[in-house]
Amino acid sequence: MAIASAKIAALQAALAVEQAASYGYGVVGAHLRGTAFTLAAADCVAHERARDSLAAMIMALGADPRPAAIVYRMPIAVKTARDAALLAADLENGVVAGYLSLVAVPEAALRRLAAVRMQAAAVRAARWGGAQQSFPGLAARR
Repeated sequence: MAIASAKIAALQAALAVEQAASYGYGVVGAHLRGTAFTLAAADCVAHERARDSLAAMIMALGADPRPAAIVYRMPIAVKTARDAALLAADLENGVVAGYLSLVAVPEAALRRLAAVRMQAAAVRAARWGGAQQSFPGLAARR
């Protein structure tokens, strides 16, 4: 039972960051045009699909997916396209961190899923100009 609840908790954590990213990309896209807008829209769709697949996995385990927040506080005020890119990078870094607990579950398929999604988010963060990390999602040692 403990393994099942740990798996559900890890899936819920990943779901929460996908929900936040889906919301945040609405803010990002509102400040972009052209190619940057197209990229943001594609990233938003990727997070929406990930969100929906995580919700389905949680339901398949007999649990209810936690609902998304009504509103999210963005970590930066977005007034320009540059601000939007910084927010997109921050959202992606949050997604990477949100999948960390899923990497630790005993089920190999879920660990692979988490690794693939973390890698994709780290690539998107770098594309938006985010700082690259040796181990994305983990706090740097000082």
